[in-house]
Amino acid sequence: MTQATLSRCALHQDPVGDDIPFYQPTGQEVALFEHAYRQRLPLLLKGPTGCGKTRFVRHMAARLGLPLHTVACHDDLTASDLTGRYLLKGGDTAWSDGPLTRAVREGGICYLDEVVEARKDVTVVLHPLTDDRRLLPLERTGERLEAPDDFMLVVSYNPGYQHILKTLKPSTRQRFVAISLDFPDADTEVDIVAHESGLSRGRCEALVNLAARLRAMKGQDLEEGVSTRLLIYCASLIQAGMPVLDAARAALLEPLSDDPDVLKGIEDVVTATFG
Repeated sequence: MTQATLSRCALHQDPVGDDIPFYQPTGQEVALFEHAYRQRLPLLLKGPTGCGKTRFVRHMAARLGLPLHTVACHDDLTASDLTGRYLLKGGDTAWSDGPLTRAVREGGICYLDEVVEARKDVTVVLHPLTDDRRLLPLERTGERLEAPDDFMLVVSYNPGYQHILKTLKPSTRQRFVAISLDFPDADTEVDIVAHESGLSRGRCEALVNLAARLRAMKGQDLEEGVSTRLLIYCASLIQAGMPVLDAARAALLEPLSDDPDVLKGIEDVVTATFG
């Protein structure tokens, strides 16, 4: 397996610095995260696409002063991608740690985004880390790594997209403390969109009102409602000088559907909102 293949794990490590990514709490999630970290408990985040799960983890890692190892899970992600493997280097083979192993060795948060997208053998590897053992056995090297006190495992997924073939087994879910995140209330969402985009609060209120109308269409014409992330994209385009309807079409309509009839329907909603 080459290093290029390893890069398909889509992983990165966020540096620890003085800047804490902006995150507006919507409940007690910050306190719960801190308690889970101090009690060395693994954490499961559930919520729709674009509601702030990844931003929340980045915020908490910076708040706690911890390195963050993020892995975007996908269908081809295997346990070896997380733990590591022997790679050819010159004429020799050398062991290369995966992101999970590095986090266990060095401490910090290992965040598996959309964990249910990974292959089933991934969750098996996580089990010894999610109980009182906090161990990571490496069969290839014969090591049994004990997680340090400053290691934390966080996973997330979007329950709205899952079905019987892609979900976490009850035996896995019950190894985690869980937080359900959702889109914030209207006032909070206006504050978030205005802060992130620089657009005036009054203009952001109209976008949030539009989002509420589009989210009401979820399960009917739309598979998923418009996310806070897309609202920020739209507000950023408007702030940059793009006409409102053009910005809404690019950031809100086109990402939500490819069906011409559905697009026409939601475009009517946008036009009715902004005129």
